[in-house]
Amino acid sequence: MKRVLSLWCILILTLVSSPVFAQHSDGEQVLFTTSISDDATPAVLARIRRADKEPISEIKFEKGTYHFYPDKAYERFTRISNHDDVMAKTALPLLGFKELTIDGQGSTFIYHGRMIPFLIEGSENITVQNVTIDWAMPFHSEGTIVAKDEKNNSFDIQFSDEYPYEIRNEQLIFIKEYYEHTLGQSILYDPARMAIAFDTEAYTPIVASRNSKVQHNLDKINYKYKVDPRSKVEKVRGKEDNLRAEELKPGTVRIFNHKKKLPPVGMILVCKGDQSLNRLAPAFRITGTDGFNANNVTVHHAGGMGLIAENSSDLILDGFHVKPSNGRMVSTSADATHFVGCRGKVVLKNSTFNNQLDDATNVHGTYQEVIDILSKNSIGVRIGHAQQQGFSIGKANDTIGLVRLADSFFAYGHLTLKKVEEINGRYQIITFKEQLPENLKVGDLIENLEGYPDLLVQNCNISRNRARGLLISNPKKTLIENNFFSTEMEAILVPVESSHWFESGNAANLIIRNNTFQDSQHSGFNRGIIRFVTDDDNDNIAFKNIQIIDNKFNQFDNMILEISNVDGLLFQGNTITNSGTFPMLHPENPAIRVASSKNIVFKKNDYKGKAKNILETDDSMPKLKFR
Repeated sequence: MKRVLSLWCILILTLVSSPVFAQHSDGEQVLFTTSISDDATPAVLARIRRADKEPISEIKFEKGTYHFYPDKAYERFTRISNHDDVMAKTALPLLGFKELTIDGQGSTFIYHGRMIPFLIEGSENITVQNVTIDWAMPFHSEGTIVAKDEKNNSFDIQFSDEYPYEIRNEQLIFIKEYYEHTLGQSILYDPARMAIAFDTEAYTPIVASRNSKVQHNLDKINYKYKVDPRSKVEKVRGKEDNLRAEELKPGTVRIFNHKKKLPPVGMILVCKGDQSLNRLAPAFRITGTDGFNANNVTVHHAGGMGLIAENSSDLILDGFHVKPSNGRMVSTSADATHFVGCRGKVVLKNSTFNNQLDDATNVHGTYQEVIDILSKNSIGVRIGHAQQQGFSIGKANDTIGLVRLADSFFAYGHLTLKKVEEINGRYQIITFKEQLPENLKVGDLIENLEGYPDLLVQNCNISRNRARGLLISNPKKTLIENNFFSTEMEAILVPVESSHWFESGNAANLIIRNNTFQDSQHSGFNRGIIRFVTDDDNDNIAFKNIQIIDNKFNQFDNMILEISNVDGLLFQGNTITNSGTFPMLHPENPAIRVASSKNIVFKKNDYKGKAKNILETDDSMPKLKFR
């Protein structure tokens, strides 16, 4: 079959060793009826597998509820950025497809176990519309705090029949279809507000481990190369189980040895297992794809992110709703959406991002560390975070920046990418068209300067979730307007995350306007609602050309804005009031804090908050005034 593949498609398909179900753009319309609803996997997959010989232009589902089981699903080992590496199982392996529409016509797809509903790779112009995605059993668990005992440092949790469990070696294990998890990562929800509990950081996470009591000769283990202390192997060393679980009666379990304050009675404890084992089944995995549209799509749950897109372009989500079902506190167990190395346009509009256990979206590239200079035009690089293994930094002819963060957050040199060779998940060989500059050093970083999009976030409700609203590391153009934010951490975080996640992109050309911010940072962190921050302790400029205009901040605490490492920020026409919703956690704070910045302007703002000192600055702008 002859067709012209994009460079991304070529890259993705050459990395895929299993069969590719590519198809022409012309094809038939396929209709699935509810006759397959008991387990739709075999029928749907069988038709996808014939697409190379019998092309499809549209797949429709008769309106109904369809169950998908993994037993007869397509399977392939898959590395997914910001997720755990998985043996992915799916009924819809859209590998090398072009001009395909999938229309649920109002149907609900119910998944069982570790499946990826939509696995889209090396494709072009894919549309998914009019469908709701959910799981029969969620990947997280929820229980109500029914008692606590300060004297014995214990608390009791009651679980409904939706959350089967067993106690194994005095540890609480939640049993699902094809899956299980421990308490692991945990947080409190307030059932009255259906949102993260106020000041949850005082009570959670439940501290599941402590330092091991017996260790012998661990210092004799020496590694030749750098080791990730957060990897699955390394992070458990020197640790042992801290908690002890005891069943009081069926459905009620007592937990001993918690190290923080005992959680209040009536709150809902949400837990999702160990951090390196709980991102296994995103609803949408999109990589190497040019053109994706999601219209009128609801994701009630996923064992990971609602949508993760890598090295793709022109992704438009219009009416993409992430929100829980069946009375659950939680929707997705990680980010609602996430975009890595994407370009062209990324649009999130008219959407809902509620109750997910991480950010509404995160837009960034990746840093990779130079660990070998192999020849006059090739280097060996190390991928820093375990959940970015196998990520390709770019495609042929992309412009790669050479970065030394101790000197600057901006690239000191540029090279043209020729090819990427994946040796293993952590180590790749990068070859450039030009010779390497003489000042390139081992320890420098590389980033793809073209792997960023023009971003629009418009008319969205971002609330009730753990962590941030928007995490923006985008040096192209970003417009955030007409949204509602109420998040337990920052509503908008603008970072350079170079030390743990190795997420590249120092934001510029960012406009934040006409949004409403309501009681963010209510979990207890001492941070601003909008925050600019870098991992590196230096005064270098990282962020440029920022406008924050005509927004409404109605906040229970003082801190609204934290500015650092910024050159050029206009804060104009904003209204700041005190909501009185919760008691202040940090009454000593100013409303705005500025450090290591220049060209900051405040103009025509209306402050009606309670901070004794509205503006606090360091020596970088000692004469700055709030107006």
